[in-house]
Amino acid sequence: MAAYEFTVTVKTQYLEEQSDPSRSHYVFAYAITIANTGTVPAQLISRHWVITDANNHVEEVRGLGVVGHQPFLQPGEQFEYTSGTSLKTPQGSMHGEYFCVAEDGEQFDARIPEFVLSLPRTLH
Repeated sequence: MAAYEFTVTVKTQYLEEQSDPSRSHYVFAYAITIANTGTVPAQLISRHWVITDANNHVEEVRGLGVVGHQPFLQPGEQFEYTSGTSLKTPQGSMHGEYFCVAEDGEQFDARIPEFVLSLPRTLH
C-alpha cells in the first residue's frame, strides 16, 4: 500500500546582529529538513505558515515552493533549506504545512509541527 508522508524537522536560531530590540524587531532563522518518509516519490508544491508573536498577533504566509524550489523527493531523500522571519516580540511560534503531490497524482499535506522562536536568554 502506498504511503504519502513527508517528515519535517526544524532548528531555530536568534539572529542578534540583524535584530533591533529597541525598535521591537527580532529576527530568527530556521533550518528545515523535509524527508520523504513515505513509499511514493512526491513533490513539494507550496507552503502555508502561521506565525504568531507573543502578543498573539498572527500572520499567515502562503506561497509556491520553498526558497525558490519545489523539491521532488524520492522515498528516503531529503531537502534542507534555511529561511527566516522577524517578530515584534522576543518570542513567538510558527507552524504550518506543505502541500505536496505524489508521482501518482495523490495530493497530501505535510504538517510542519509548531516550533518556538525565542531569544536564548529568555529560555528557562
